[in-house]
Amino acid sequence: MDDLYRDYILEHYRRPHNFGVLDAPTASYEGSNPLCGDRITMMLGIHDGVVSEVAFTGRGCAISQASASLLTDEIKGKTVAAVEAMTPDDLLDLLGIDISPARLKCALLSLDTVAHALTDESVVEGKAAAELEGSTREA
Repeated sequence: MDDLYRDYILEHYRRPHNFGVLDAPTASYEGSNPLCGDRITMMLGIHDGVVSEVAFTGRGCAISQASASLLTDEIKGKTVAAVEAMTPDDLLDLLGIDISPARLKCALLSLDTVAHALTDESVVEGKAAAELEGSTREA
């Protein structure tokens, strides 16, 4: 069974999903792991509180790149709130293999990078506007 998951990780590393650049992302952030040199830039297109587009670029080990590929598949179409609620365990479950403590930072780089992207001023302003609009409808 471990070989199947290793093949799965290598497939996402060799042919990552959503690898590329968004023309006009709502938010983006470049994260890095200085211990090993992994770098990932996550770009999000957010419309009406939903991650409608997502892409990433970067380079690094198989774990970091496969993690980014899997994460982009997972968050596309989800609300910003659902993406913000994702935990490291959620991403590790997507990877489906045991990650050693030494490789944990590699595996979680993409999630950390998305979390930082979601603190982008335009995303925060968009959430505040959506919450305000929702509260005025209720009144």
